Amino acid sequence: MKISNIDGEVVKDNETYLLKDNTSLNNLVVSYMIMSGTGRMQLDDNEFDISGGEMILIEDGVFHRVHNTGEEDLYMVCIFDGDRNH
Repeated sequence: MKISNIDGEVVKDNETYLLKDNTSLNNLVVSYMIMSGTGRMQLDDNEFDISGGEMILIEDGVFHRVHNTGEEDLYMVCIFDGDRNH
């Protein structure tokens, strides 16, 4: 699956990932929508596998990290409240 137009300003583009910032959405909580691919997510001390079609809510103050574990790109959309510092 190739998804190329989600709007927003490109703020980072390197061999690891492409990051676009779309500031038109307000007052949303941190969530990762996994669009395609497979990976492993860490929330504080809890680790689990993730794949396309899943959504993960991240509560305030929870450490979070995602690793791509598959052969294809891991495509995800992160949504968060603009007042939070991430």
